[in-house]
Amino acid sequence: MRILLAEDEKELSNALVAILKHNNYSVDAVYDGAAALDYSLSENYDALILDIMMPKMSGLDVLQNLREKGIYVPVLMLTAKAEIEDRIIGLDKGADDYLSKPFAMGELLARLRAMTRRKSEFTPNLIEVGNISLNKENYELSNEKSSLRLGNKEFQMLEMLMNNPKRLISAEQFMERIWGYDSEAETNVVWVYISYLRKKLESLDANVKIKAVRGAGYTLEAE
Repeated sequence: MRILLAEDEKELSNALVAILKHNNYSVDAVYDGAAALDYSLSENYDALILDIMMPKMSGLDVLQNLREKGIYVPVLMLTAKAEIEDRIIGLDKGADDYLSKPFAMGELLARLRAMTRRKSEFTPNLIEVGNISLNKENYELSNEKSSLRLGNKEFQMLEMLMNNPKRLISAEQFMERIWGYDSEAETNVVWVYISYLRKKLESLDANVKIKAVRGAGYTLEAE
């Protein structure tokens, strides 16, 4: 699951990024509202965490811009203010939840899970291609006879492939979507995870395969 974190306090941002990554989220961190809006418009995120008071553009203005453009990704607002009026303004502009500083990291994670769970209620939990299915709740890949659990990045990569069968997905697209802009990982890590997934599909006797197109990317296709 990919998160955009927009928080101008660098120390807090670094702490939040570390906690989120430890809990298997992929995170892009930005430090002002203009960057938050730019990233939100150009990339596909599962949730946004926006601080209200940021340089260049407030979190509320970012939120309003996104909603006016028809982007309804779940948004959790962070603020140092606790007044009810600020909460009302944020919720009226389309925020999904609100958290006042200082907050416990456990509460942030719980609110994030609840917020993204509400979004998932409108999409099927099972993705099926060929004779295999992928459970989005427990990361299980299965056929009629057996199942196995995928790691976080394996799950995200296979989810992208199964949501877009026969569509070519480049290594760069995997890197941006799963590892994030600031990752120091090399693109060959994509090949490593593709290899893991191929072995797991083979172990389930899947009738679909991940095929490589040299220099272009990967597709999921029926045998």
